[in-house]
Amino acid sequence: MFSHGSESLIKQAREIQEPELQKFYCRLGKLLVGKELGHETMDSLQRLHLILSATKCTRTLPVELHKRLLSLLSSPVEQLQVLSSAVLRETLPLSGQELNYSQENVQLNSHSAALLLSQAGSRADLSSLCAQLLRGLDSRQPEGPTHSLTHTLPVLNAVLTHSPESLNDDNVTLLSKKLVDWLRYASIIQGGGASAGGFFTGPRSRQPVPTAELDGTVSGDFFTVLCVGQGFTEDQWMNVYSFSMLHHWLLTYHTAPSGNTFTDTDDRSEVDGSVVSMVSATSSSSRLLPPKERLREKAFQYCLRLIEQSDRKALKRTDTELQKACLVEAVCILDCVCVEDTSLVYRTFPYVKPLFGRLSSDLTFARVLLPIAQFYLNHGEMAAVDCESLWKLVFGRFPAELFNDPFLAHELLRFLRLNLESLVLRVPQYPRSFPNLLKFLAWDSPAVVDDFVDLLPSLVTVETAVELLHTLLDLPCLSATLVLQLRSTSSPISEPGGRGLLSLDAFRSPSFRGLFLYLLRPEAGSGDTIDRLSTLHEFLAESADWPRVVQCSQTVPVLLHIFFNTVITVADPKLLAHLILVMLERSSLLLNLPRYMKEIHRVFSCHLLRLCKLHPSLVVDQSHVLLEFAGTTASVYSKEEIYTHVVWALGEYLSVSCDSRCSVTLITSCFETLEAVLFEITSSTPPPGACCPAPRVITTLISALAKLASRSHDLIPRVSLFLSKLRTVTRAGSVAWCADEEDLVAIVTRGEELWSLLRTPGVAQSVLTPPPHVTTPQWHRDTNLSMSLQLRTLTSLTHTQ
Repeated sequence: MFSHGSESLIKQAREIQEPELQKFYCRLGKLLVGKELGHETMDSLQRLHLILSATKCTRTLPVELHKRLLSLLSSPVEQLQVLSSAVLRETLPLSGQELNYSQENVQLNSHSAALLLSQAGSRADLSSLCAQLLRGLDSRQPEGPTHSLTHTLPVLNAVLTHSPESLNDDNVTLLSKKLVDWLRYASIIQGGGASAGGFFTGPRSRQPVPTAELDGTVSGDFFTVLCVGQGFTEDQWMNVYSFSMLHHWLLTYHTAPSGNTFTDTDDRSEVDGSVVSMVSATSSSSRLLPPKERLREKAFQYCLRLIEQSDRKALKRTDTELQKACLVEAVCILDCVCVEDTSLVYRTFPYVKPLFGRLSSDLTFARVLLPIAQFYLNHGEMAAVDCESLWKLVFGRFPAELFNDPFLAHELLRFLRLNLESLVLRVPQYPRSFPNLLKFLAWDSPAVVDDFVDLLPSLVTVETAVELLHTLLDLPCLSATLVLQLRSTSSPISEPGGRGLLSLDAFRSPSFRGLFLYLLRPEAGSGDTIDRLSTLHEFLAESADWPRVVQCSQTVPVLLHIFFNTVITVADPKLLAHLILVMLERSSLLLNLPRYMKEIHRVFSCHLLRLCKLHPSLVVDQSHVLLEFAGTTASVYSKEEIYTHVVWALGEYLSVSCDSRCSVTLITSCFETLEAVLFEITSSTPPPGACCPAPRVITTLISALAKLASRSHDLIPRVSLFLSKLRTVTRAGSVAWCADEEDLVAIVTRGEELWSLLRTPGVAQSVLTPPPHVTTPQWHRDTNLSMSLQLRTLTSLTHTQ
């Protein structure tokens, strides 16, 4: 993991002896006393950090060295701040030497804040830290330390992330008031000594310059994060920090119902000298609200102003990205405040609806439109707003055109998971959109497979089950098609040898375009599958080693298990019978990836047996299809797994005890079909290129024949004759259809066991087709039986001499 040099340094750090370490402490202490802290000091601090972090035990530094490291937290050199904070976090604080926010010589910055949080060992310590920070906010004078205030909110935000209980009601009320001040009453004059310009401009002639909007015009309303200038005052920075933590703050502490209103005598004027726009003009009654409700109102105004500012054309590209990020946060905050106070819904939609109309035609704003979709989902029904165009965009254009955007994929799938119940109940477009949504999975399977494990059950309905099964099986084809779609308009794809790809030619050909367009369809309902799947698989055969296709194929078996586990809870017997038909058909219509085909056959085998066990009548319903599949000798060699399970299901469930419709004619037909296959594979060599049939296939076939014969005694002589011939043939030595001698012995042994049973038909029927009360005993529930007494009696009799 580490280079040889790094390993050597770590080893030296771990093996350092205590006397040498004490000398190093003294040498470092002398270096820190000097006025100039140069490269030697930096190197020594880095070595000390390596020594402390390389050992498991936590050390205690000498008192003087600990004090000097604490003082470095306020050093103007940031590298010294970083190193001293890192070293102190690896040590135990001395008694009485813990870093305290109220220390005059310690300046709060991101590095000292990290140390403060690391030293808070309990909720009480965090509560004490929060109280100190908030007292500093409340009593701080204008001439206080410049940077302490700007680092207070990030520390508080970190605290409420990990331990929101650390802030009591008084703390929450105080910080809510401060957030109102910073959000609504920040200065609109540029900081940092900005000047109006001019030839005679000097220190005495500097005039206050107002902040500007992103389009360059003078800002006419209160300051927001979208106001720009050459410099910013501290309260403007606090405005930015307050907005960045506002959503988290509202979600954490503003979920309680509104209390009684009271007059807040500390609030300033509503106007405070700024030019009041239509967005921010509110009734003076807002000053009568409690701090929480007043913060909600100011947050509402702030976000509406951001929506208004986002309509301005930014002069810089980076500012355009800033507008998008602020819109995401603003809409999320509006959604939050509307959840808390539903009366705001009617005031918000007149701004959110035009915003959607303005952004919906530009997919570069896709990540902004997702919070709008969340807002519509939460409040659209209440406001009686038509959401159809929104859902067409979210489930239509987003996956179809932006499937290769990893950020959008993550956020859209997260939106679906968080709102799964609401989407299933209230958005009819959702379950039909799986062909589009699965494009995210086909393009980047490892990144999103966990999301689809959660989402897939909600997409399985009676109407979509069959088409969804086909779509899951075609996911590797979809993955290859998406690659072709992206590259078809760019430079031609070619193999390493220089030969062009046939799949790309087919993708561009009008004759075969329909095959690929079906895979790229936006929603379900255009047919369960296509007729020329084998043709499509031939074109895409060269994609078998493409990384995306291989990765996608590895996720399909997992999703199929989820699909079948879900479908048995919603499907009726008719749909289950159809699914059995699909499994048998698609077992030979898969993209030619050997490992993928083997895994799919294994999944089909597992769930075919499960369906038959849950609904034994399915075997009679689908007997024609099952017999057609079982009668194909080629399936013995190419689909060993699923063929074995089909034969087992026929032998196990083709019985009157499972379905009264099972006639002697049907049993005889099944017997003759399996008998023909067994005779063929045991009397000839395997086809060229094929291996000998697996012993399990042959034992399953003879077991199924014996079971069927036990239910129709006229068939017993035919089975017995075959089994006796089998024993005679194998005595002559090796046979062409079984290469392993041990396997051959096992087959013969099974045949002799079955032959012995069939000599007494009554016993054979009891053993091979036991009645339900034997296969599912409930003796422990039967009050008329006393099995324990009977077992003890039998035991005593057998042990008697």
